[in-house]
Amino acid sequence: MTPTSPETPTSAETPTSPASTTRTRSTRRLTTAQALVAFLARQYTERDGRRHRLISATWGIFGHGNVAGIGQALVEAGNGHGNGDANAYANSDGNRNGTGGRTAPRMPYLQGRNEQAMVHAAVGYARQSGRLSAHAVTTSIGPGATNLATGAALATINHLPVLLLPGDTFATRPADPVLQQLEVPYAGDVSVNDCLRPVSRYFDRVTRPEALIPAALQAMRVLADPAETGAVTLALPQDVQAEAYDWPEEFFAERVWPVRRPAPDAAELEAAVRAVRSARRPLIVAGGGVRHSGAEETLAAFTAATRIPVASTQAGKGSLRHDHPADIGGIGHTGTATAGELARTADLVIGVGTRYTDFTTASGTLFENPAVRFLNLNITGFDAHKLAALPLVADARTGLEALTSALAGRGYRVDPVYETEYTGAKEAWEERVEASFATPDPTARPTQTQVLGLLDTLVTEEDILINAAGSLPGDLHKLWRARSRDQYHVEYGYSCMGYEIPAAIGVLLATEARTRPRPVWALVGDGTYLMNPTEIVTAVQENLPLKLVILQNHGYASIGGLSEAVGGERFGTAYRHRAPDGGFTGPPLPVDLAANAASLGLHVLRATTVDDLREALAEARDAEGPTCVYVETETPDTVSGPPPAQAWWDVPVAETASRPAAVKAREEYDRQVAARRRHL
Repeated sequence: MTPTSPETPTSAETPTSPASTTRTRSTRRLTTAQALVAFLARQYTERDGRRHRLISATWGIFGHGNVAGIGQALVEAGNGHGNGDANAYANSDGNRNGTGGRTAPRMPYLQGRNEQAMVHAAVGYARQSGRLSAHAVTTSIGPGATNLATGAALATINHLPVLLLPGDTFATRPADPVLQQLEVPYAGDVSVNDCLRPVSRYFDRVTRPEALIPAALQAMRVLADPAETGAVTLALPQDVQAEAYDWPEEFFAERVWPVRRPAPDAAELEAAVRAVRSARRPLIVAGGGVRHSGAEETLAAFTAATRIPVASTQAGKGSLRHDHPADIGGIGHTGTATAGELARTADLVIGVGTRYTDFTTASGTLFENPAVRFLNLNITGFDAHKLAALPLVADARTGLEALTSALAGRGYRVDPVYETEYTGAKEAWEERVEASFATPDPTARPTQTQVLGLLDTLVTEEDILINAAGSLPGDLHKLWRARSRDQYHVEYGYSCMGYEIPAAIGVLLATEARTRPRPVWALVGDGTYLMNPTEIVTAVQENLPLKLVILQNHGYASIGGLSEAVGGERFGTAYRHRAPDGGFTGPPLPVDLAANAASLGLHVLRATTVDDLREALAEARDAEGPTCVYVETETPDTVSGPPPAQAWWDVPVAETASRPAAVKAREEYDRQVAARRRHL
């Protein structure tokens, strides 16, 4: 068949019977990469009657393995020199042409600087988009592909969709090995991309053009399935990417993937109703599933009817506004004292969309009541059965609606004494928050919690705060007053240093269609900043109004504190010169992170005092371009510091040691671990 333009349909004669009768089948001759890009541009999700572009853009760093395949296909898709729309991202669904038809959907391209960071940006976009829209990420073979692994793990652990398109070695093996190829003596079909298998929800290697059709359809199915979603990998050998094939036109038809809202089984629902009605001290643990389902209003209606208090995981914080009477804040090791005490005495724990990580359960020590039982509402049976719970396998919103309806008219509401107890405890905790945020000396260097307090006075429900690692997640979980369902964006499933800056870019891309961009804050410590600052360049390139706050405390403050608690004596956690005795106890390193951020294109505001910081944060919030606020924080004192951990976290301590710090830490560990139980 004669090659044709990528947008030119062709016909092929296909035999349909032994009698040699034929029919015309419309096809299009494209490379595998061109076909994949054209296919992705026509995929949609639909939930509650609203349609969303499933893959709205593709991130990419090009090298051998994708430059002549996916790279060339993206040029064909409207990203060529001068051929595209200056507002390409916003117009990715195509425009009406002069004849009243519709042009081919665009596939916008986003230029990244680090492969892991591109995945983080895609994850931030997917979370802000309610998992209804996602990004693809393309890389070269070798290190470009292996750099995807950390981001893929983060996406899969957090149940957030991202499509990974790493280049792969030649399928036809004309030269073996090729540059950057891993040779495996015992298997000829293994490449470095196989390291993505355990961190992907779906993985396929497309070794023939025609194999793309079932692989691409399976990839879309998984990305759009709320119970299955996560990282999806299609490994693309570089020769196959560039190979042409006659694709059936049906492959490029618009497809809509319904995002299901499964309802609970009738028997499971009845068992759940009985469990709730028999509970005297019930407690709801709201997880990320509440947000993914858009179930916040339904949860509020359920608590209004039952008065059951709601504690939240890191992913679930914001399920209720901080000032909702039933909201008692974060739960677990980084949670509030209010939530911790209620958890210890609860007789029924109702998990809604939570995975029950060790931070939530305090490593199996938090739920102390001998009679405690669990009821888990979750869209996945795997999570619904955790802790020997009564399962209620359903979408969070649908399940809560069913539970509320089934309880209606049966007269259930918690005892007013219990309600008075938790609302009083909530008020007492708010006093501790105020004390932590207080700034008695405006000329002093601020502590980390005072930085949060100044932000707290500045933001509205429009602002979004992004964080992932260090000591900030603990302070935020205990202290932050979430004002909207999506304001609190802390990635704590993988707690990945370096997530914040690229994730903020993804969030900004998800919200840029608004008349006025929402203020998006990326909060990072110096350790996290040094891990992955490269996407600052992308924010500058796209002129995205990123608001980056760098807290300089000269090292890994969170791990330093943990190290001290477990007998590690803060070894290797400070950013200091090596001292004569060999340890890193000399003066702080003369690293100027503000100058570094400025060199990458950010407008930088330096703050040295509380008053300076207040002004800098206000200026950054109003800024129309990417802006950085840099502040060196003070070690918290007894007046202004975060409350200590309200529950335990299991980090095993050396069982034998000669140093007193480790011996003492082991004694405390043995005392705490004795309280752990298995809920059977």
